[in-house]
Amino acid sequence: MKILVWFSRIFVAALFLFSGFIKLNDPVGFSYKLQEYFGEGVLNLEFLIPYGLLIAVFLVIFEVIVGVTLLLGYLPKFTVWSLLLMIAFFTFLTFYSAYFNKVTDCGCFGDALPLTPWESFTKDLILLVLILVLFFGKKYITPILPVASHKWIVFISFSACLAFAYQVLMHLPTFDFRAYKIGTNIQEGMSVPEGAPEANFQYFWKFEIDGKEEVVTTKGEYPQVNGKYIGVETKMIDEGYIPPIHDFAIEKEGEEYTIEFLEKENLVLIIMYNLAKSEGEGMSVIKGLADKAYAQGYDVIGLTASSPQAISQKKQQYNLEFDFYNTDETALKTILRSNPGIVKLKRGTITEKLHWNDADKLVLDKVERSKPKINKNLKRQLDSIVKLDQEGRNADNISWEEQKVVDSTNTIFIENVFKRYGYPGRSLVGEETSIAAWLVIQHSDKIGKYLPLIKEAGEKGELDYTSVAMMEDRYFMQQGLEQKYGTQGRTINSNKNSPIQLIWPIKDPETVNERRKEAGYKTTVEENAKRLYGENFEYKIYTLEEVKKLDPNINE
Repeated sequence: MKILVWFSRIFVAALFLFSGFIKLNDPVGFSYKLQEYFGEGVLNLEFLIPYGLLIAVFLVIFEVIVGVTLLLGYLPKFTVWSLLLMIAFFTFLTFYSAYFNKVTDCGCFGDALPLTPWESFTKDLILLVLILVLFFGKKYITPILPVASHKWIVFISFSACLAFAYQVLMHLPTFDFRAYKIGTNIQEGMSVPEGAPEANFQYFWKFEIDGKEEVVTTKGEYPQVNGKYIGVETKMIDEGYIPPIHDFAIEKEGEEYTIEFLEKENLVLIIMYNLAKSEGEGMSVIKGLADKAYAQGYDVIGLTASSPQAISQKKQQYNLEFDFYNTDETALKTILRSNPGIVKLKRGTITEKLHWNDADKLVLDKVERSKPKINKNLKRQLDSIVKLDQEGRNADNISWEEQKVVDSTNTIFIENVFKRYGYPGRSLVGEETSIAAWLVIQHSDKIGKYLPLIKEAGEKGELDYTSVAMMEDRYFMQQGLEQKYGTQGRTINSNKNSPIQLIWPIKDPETVNERRKEAGYKTTVEENAKRLYGENFEYKIYTLEEVKKLDPNINE
């Protein structure tokens, strides 16, 4: 019995010290777990939720102290009774949680060693047996150091626990066991490796066959049964591979921006899972930090689970300039144990995490500001402009005068876009919509004014250069000059002759196909002519003088 008591004493003490220290390292995380237990769906003790952090700190310090007293052999009667009452309560709690599937992780060892509900219950059963051994064999729990030193060791342990708890509460956990620790690439953490196990489900199909209800089980396929279908239920047999990060998303107004922001070269995230609970002093600190980060070239956004109304109120109250996006509250609580707090990313990799108390420690070197990413609101507007531009030209019920009014309105809108954004190219509105502004200007009388801007966009890769070449050719043709790339055709109507279709005169026509290739065209000028006027069209080189003779009214 003495040997059994000694084994139980060492094992239980070590487990309580380990468990207590792990939770003491992250009391905020443990308080979240307690709040989950206190919730309506579990213990229905919601009046305790506001005191979750206070209770968490008390419990973990008490857990460590009980481990210390058991190891020392100090106050054995008090110690074993404390252990017995604690383990009885937690054994009931983990059984209740496992049996009714209420809480998926008991939080016994924090994020360092996640346990399933049944694993937690099994662990508590083993501890219950060992603590019962201690309870009935407490006479064998003898001191291991001079009794006079025990109270001082307990006092020092208690003081150290308080100091450590204060440190991690005012800053962040010293040891980070979560999926979002420094050095983690969020995109990689969200990915599923090739060949990873997939989730496995069973489907229970209910049919009425010959007046009786029967259930047919499959792995998903609809059963070939001659009967009346009633319904189907599913059961997960194996959940398969779950990536470490599986609940992270950045959204706003129904649009997802996760990948866009995770690919930013330099990004500062301001984490505020609940704006109503954000510390006022911290919000003032965050304002200064965000302004400094933006001035240094960083992109800065806020992540919260709060409502648009709460966001608007806080932005106005603290004069916050950065935009807010929505992320799941549990994910934000997991990322950072500070509200507000700061996370710095480099192309999706976490490089720094700071409590707002440590905002002045954030390293903000001067960096090159990233180019603007897809502006989805502007993209939607430009897509509507393209629709208006094209529908009128393809419809029979719209007169040319009506189309001119549409073109004029579109041009005014595009000119305002140019003033605000420059040319709205690929990086701002995406590949497909990058042509929108070009189409409007192509159909306006403003080609000469905006051709330099459009050429610059083509040179920067914001617009396909073949479009630049086409606009340049159109401008030359409008000016009565030779085109460069052979993209423009003309139909000449003469009073004396039938209509003549031709390719507008080209400067240095012998080398035009080389210029077309450099611009990105995959067809020759001859092939382009047939595309414009049909397979039977015969390409012929004209000079400006010849064209003017065919139609003297051509504007020079």
